[in-house]
Amino acid sequence: MVLLAFISTLLSLIITPIVIKYAKKLNATDKPNHRKVHTDPVPTLGGLAIYMSFLIGLVILQPISEYHLSIVVGASLMVGLGFLDDIFDLSAKLKFIVQIAAACIVVFWGGLQVEFINLPFGGQIEFGILSTIITIFWIVGITNAINFIDGLDGLAAGVSSIALFTITVMAVMMGHLYVATVALVLFFSVLGFLRYNFFPAKIFMGDTGALFLGFMISVLALLGFKNVTIVSFIIPIFILGVPISDTLIAMVRRYINKQPMSSPDSSHLHHSLVKFGMTHKQTVLFIYALSAMFSLAAILFSMTTVWGSILIFTVALVTLQALIENLELINSDYKPLTNLFKGFRQK
Repeated sequence: MVLLAFISTLLSLIITPIVIKYAKKLNATDKPNHRKVHTDPVPTLGGLAIYMSFLIGLVILQPISEYHLSIVVGASLMVGLGFLDDIFDLSAKLKFIVQIAAACIVVFWGGLQVEFINLPFGGQIEFGILSTIITIFWIVGITNAINFIDGLDGLAAGVSSIALFTITVMAVMMGHLYVATVALVLFFSVLGFLRYNFFPAKIFMGDTGALFLGFMISVLALLGFKNVTIVSFIIPIFILGVPISDTLIAMVRRYINKQPMSSPDSSHLHHSLVKFGMTHKQTVLFIYALSAMFSLAAILFSMTTVWGSILIFTVALVTLQALIENLELINSDYKPLTNLFKGFRQK
């Protein structure tokens, strides 16, 4: 299976240069501005190469699942949305509506929903009618989280690759063959694209790729870990720790600073690391390492006891909070952890 899936990497390596030429002909390029770190226009639409390589890989391996057709259709809708946005710069409202529509395809047509979670000490929480809302919220939220971190060469592709590899490993551990197969094919498709997307990038994935990857990762995470214990329910949150935390931090920052939630800014994690003094490449590699640590925590999370899980979760939260305060991701005054330690020292 691994060797067959690897064909997607070869396909991606072949298709990406073709997409670069196609994007240039369409003038689909990402122009520099005050929020961008690149100084020259770079072709977008790189997501097309990932998408086409992925589809061919699926045809070769032919994974079987009741959800398969709805997932492919929903993903294709996301690719179409991203493609049009990369060329015509669609409104945020329209993109949000189409994202919800894509999520509804897998929820209502495919029947994919988070219906309940089992509690560690007995009993379960049933979501009932909220299961639909929670599932759609998860898919749309993760889709946009991946899109938000697509701000440096190779960043979103690399973080997505780490998440997909982790999902593959954990799906194999849990016996979810379909999830493992699809995640592996997508992992290899992104890996081939990363050859052209890593610093200095010859092409960006654009919204075509970011929306597609975000959608697929969110759906695969749900398929692999739905209807399980509350401990296992946290696993996909760990796997996607970087994009989720960056998105939540941005929301808190905008709320505290009284900025509109949809307002773009240059205070995301990758922007802050560059301001902190890291080079473009160092920033990307640092976030790769952070993503890998989150993924390792997810694997350990699935293997340990409830108390071990609580310890891992606590360490992750403290580490994340320390990073937020040191990089001033909220603002320069938001330092509750630092103030807490100062209070202990004074005592």
